[in-house]
Amino acid sequence: MLLSYVDHVVSIHRLGGYFAQTPFFRFWDLRQPQPILGLDLPERVYCADVHYPLAIVGTANRQVIAYNLENGPTEFTRIESPLKFQSRCVSIFLDKQKQQPNGFALGSIEGRVAIQYFNPTTPKENFTFKCHRSSAAVNGYHEIYAVNDMAFHPVHGTLATVGSDGYYSFWDKDARTKLRSSDTSEQPLTCCTFDPKGQVFCYASGYDWSKGHQFADPSKPVKILMRLCMDEMTPSRK
Repeated sequence: MLLSYVDHVVSIHRLGGYFAQTPFFRFWDLRQPQPILGLDLPERVYCADVHYPLAIVGTANRQVIAYNLENGPTEFTRIESPLKFQSRCVSIFLDKQKQQPNGFALGSIEGRVAIQYFNPTTPKENFTFKCHRSSAAVNGYHEIYAVNDMAFHPVHGTLATVGSDGYYSFWDKDARTKLRSSDTSEQPLTCCTFDPKGQVFCYASGYDWSKGHQFADPSKPVKILMRLCMDEMTPSRK
């Protein structure tokens, strides 16, 4: 069993959420050794995120299921992924005025991200975009890399993605534009997050096993890197 995601839920119950690549969804009181609540899921969990009062999981059959954690958890919504390939990461975004979960971004192994609103006013609000792909064709083909992780900026609401290509990119989902991309790392970028005030972007580089064990190089260390990001994550002016 491979552990996929762990996060905490800020509530009076002091619950912890646990997701693994097995068809289970577990809640824990961190003061106790056994789960206090569990849900069976239709398939293995590949990615998950929590932003109280919602938790969201992406499963192996391209299902995306959101749960309301208030008085529950109870299923809030379930959709089929708009992406054709396996889900790799998911991140909840907030309504800027109400500061409540408003939708999510879903990344896949095919270098593509979907932006999905829970209650879109028009279908056109939901869209997908390509990312983490080679800019130039090699032998007539573009190299396509997995979107390994993503995170929304806690102040600006802009999006960061990291990929198997060794790049991170910053995006303005509302303007549907890229803010910037990094120089490449010698290894894939595997995960990312922001500090609560949005001042620092933190990401990790290391082998992600996307090319199998034969490409694993133990001489290349895993690194955790941080950089100031507040200005770089500022939304573009329309």
